[in-house]
Amino acid sequence: MSRVSRREFLALTAAGAAIAGPASPPANASAPVSGLSSLTGNVRPIDAEEHGARLAKLQGLMQQRKTGALLIESGSTLEYFTGVRWWRSERTTAALVPAEGPVVVVTPAFEEPSVRETLRVAADVRPWKEDESPFALLAGAWRDHGHGGVLAIEPTTRYFILERVAAAATAKPHIVPGEDLVRACRMVKSPSELALMQAANSVTIAALRYVHEQIRAGMQATDILALVMSATKQLGGSHEFTLVLLNDASAYPHGSIKPQEVRAGSVILIDTGCSVHGYQSDISRSWVFGEISARQRELWDTVKRGQELALETAKPGVVAGAVDKAVRAFYEQKGWSRDYGLPGLSHRTGHGIGMDVHEPPYLVRNDTTPLQQGMCFSDEPGLYIPGEFGIRLEDCWYMTEGGPKLFTELARSIDQPV
Repeated sequence: MSRVSRREFLALTAAGAAIAGPASPPANASAPVSGLSSLTGNVRPIDAEEHGARLAKLQGLMQQRKTGALLIESGSTLEYFTGVRWWRSERTTAALVPAEGPVVVVTPAFEEPSVRETLRVAADVRPWKEDESPFALLAGAWRDHGHGGVLAIEPTTRYFILERVAAAATAKPHIVPGEDLVRACRMVKSPSELALMQAANSVTIAALRYVHEQIRAGMQATDILALVMSATKQLGGSHEFTLVLLNDASAYPHGSIKPQEVRAGSVILIDTGCSVHGYQSDISRSWVFGEISARQRELWDTVKRGQELALETAKPGVVAGAVDKAVRAFYEQKGWSRDYGLPGLSHRTGHGIGMDVHEPPYLVRNDTTPLQQGMCFSDEPGLYIPGEFGIRLEDCWYMTEGGPKLFTELARSIDQPV
């Protein structure tokens, strides 16, 4: 599921499928939940020393690759390297990270005090007033610090920023992608990052455990969504997203607007995540309300085996795509569609996760990234039958020297899904 708290995510609140980020919660999402208390009170955020070490690693890589600077717009990568936690709008906040020397942060003048609140590294902050150009300031930073003439661009930076910075520069930079620089730093998580992800996953599984016990006949997806959001907040997480898919809506990985409610035999699929100090969880559980059919049980058991096979395949040095191929081969042997077709597994087996819910590398068959100790992934090889139902089970894990280690235990059975 896509991250929503750092960008405005569409909130679809229909009776059949509820999708929400914090921008548009249901009216009763803030109602207190009895019996739940925060799990994150003693969890520590990433400190200034670690931010400094990240920046030093980045600058060392830039020097090795003869890159003059990296241009980063506000977002998770800017927060990763500098601590600055800011959103994207028509008013540009961005940073130029030179291969040597302090970071240059450009931000609206009236936002400067707020931006400085989360800044964790030494920086030259250059504010711009409403009638001034942030692009001229960034071009000036490039003039001052752009050693070597090569300017790398963080991959999610919007094109208009690059275009206008280049136009404002007196000495035109040679533009190159900065994705490899960012990936080299962000893909492998530190012990501090793993601890924050463990906290986020612990909150989410506890919220799901609570919600599982509260489901009643006649509930709509928005009722369940409100429960998830309230429980997540009370457990100490910042709600990021929730998908609630009921009945045949569960056959569509990201939902349907067709009205649905809980009834006897309903498949209930909840995919949800939270953040703790900027680090994400992403967990899915599927179960049946009331009597379980043989077809529902068989599909659930097949997906559970798919999850297990993904973990058995993932080892240090194995390429990411091999995990997807192994699960897909198992499903195809059982008669499910080939090549991401339906009915079957229409999406990748998993995705990287960290400060973003979806980040590289990906457990998709054409990803040749070797798995390394410290990489983090989701494990979600769902199966979907359009017009009937779908089952998705999802847990996140990180790679250790000896293989994958789960943040949360796999669901035991369709009878004990949480």
